[in-house]
Amino acid sequence: MKTFSSTHSLFTFILLVGMSACSGNKDQSESSDMAEAVTLSVPDMAHNSRNSLDWYGVYRGTTPCADCEGIETSITLKRDGTFKRSMKYLGKDDNPFFDEGEFQWNDEGSKVILPGEAGMRQMYQVGENVLFHLDQEGNRITGDLASMYRLEKNRVDYLLEDKNWVLVELRGKAIEKKEDQKQGHILFDMETGMFSGNNTCNNFFGQYELMEGNRIKFGQAGSTLMACPDMETERLFMEVLKTADNYSIADGILSLNKAKMAPLARFELSDE
Repeated sequence: MKTFSSTHSLFTFILLVGMSACSGNKDQSESSDMAEAVTLSVPDMAHNSRNSLDWYGVYRGTTPCADCEGIETSITLKRDGTFKRSMKYLGKDDNPFFDEGEFQWNDEGSKVILPGEAGMRQMYQVGENVLFHLDQEGNRITGDLASMYRLEKNRVDYLLEDKNWVLVELRGKAIEKKEDQKQGHILFDMETGMFSGNNTCNNFFGQYELMEGNRIKFGQAGSTLMACPDMETERLFMEVLKTADNYSIADGILSLNKAKMAPLARFELSDE
């Protein structure tokens, strides 16, 4: 959570003391007027979800549905004010609804407003690592199913995410970069929940999800389709992304693992 060290009352107190020391024999009422003017000019630092939470990221959950088994929803909120949303109506349609665009904050900075079709909009209250699905008037939903109207934010790991990890070992064998080979690497984007990189030949990308106990779930990866002299390294790299279910980080080394077996791949933290 973000914190703010400045305090409105302390700042005002310091200003008052400074003015008092410099006022000398000036009229007391004049100093009071100056103090009031300065106090009124101090910006309001009231905390809200928008300025005090790390609200950006990916939120997932399954909300109730009137004529289906539930609505499997994923919403990505980005710091630039844009969103991506997918909704799958379970038991009704295999093709999920998808949209993206710009979202708005309400005046209090506590709710986000996502536009929809035909002028419809959906509001969510932003909490600590959660979005609460609200009714059309912007109120929390009550009743027996109230607890189901929430989307949980993806788990985050500051040691893993938003860093460039360079491939140094694959299936127990050290990787030596060849002259005609690209550098294998992977990056986990905290904001979008997407992994991307290069497998020594082609660029790849996909979604991932972190879970308790350093477990990780890789979604299906897409990639470019270039042909390279050494396609075996690429094949083994992509196989790791299909197989790995947990990870560990120690001394600047990331290991992708399957259960408690020997590491499938090792990566070294890069400064680039």
